[in-house]
Amino acid sequence: MEKAVMAFWERGYEATSVSDLTRAMGIGAPSLYAAFGDKRTLFEEAVRQYGATYGSFGERALAEEPTARSAVHRLLSEAAVTYTAPGRPHGCLFVHAATNCTSPEVEEFLRGVRNAHIAAFERRIHDGIAAGELPADTDAGALARHTGAIIQGMSQQARDGASREELEALAEFAMTVWPRS
Repeated sequence: MEKAVMAFWERGYEATSVSDLTRAMGIGAPSLYAAFGDKRTLFEEAVRQYGATYGSFGERALAEEPTARSAVHRLLSEAAVTYTAPGRPHGCLFVHAATNCTSPEVEEFLRGVRNAHIAAFERRIHDGIAAGELPADTDAGALARHTGAIIQGMSQQARDGASREELEALAEFAMTVWPRS
């Protein structure tokens, strides 16, 4: 599965062929189809695997940090590190795999993943408002979408060659829009 994750992460969904997958995974097409049914099912499993491993930093930050601000700051800071780590594709599989995708089912699946992340950001921000760490009039939806736009943009910038330091500076700058109580 790790090799399938890497293939999809590097090339995206559309550009990764079944022959690319069988070559990367060291199996024949009949074995791939027997195990997963089709490319889309394998992709969805690879996305889940990515989310549980490389992409899990965000979920941990939202759960472990004491405030919404510190959770999002950590999430963006860790994205800068994760998205530029040497020895693997740069950016985020959730974002990159959607590029040039023509499969409506895959587009919808990835949109659902990304929207679930924005909803998690919004829940954490609402918690921060309820706890009094953010002003009561904070627009949790807009702040969550801002966070989503920043992290998705960081992914693309990493693919385009932005360094860890450049993305860390972006993360710091993104936090300046956060309201203070």
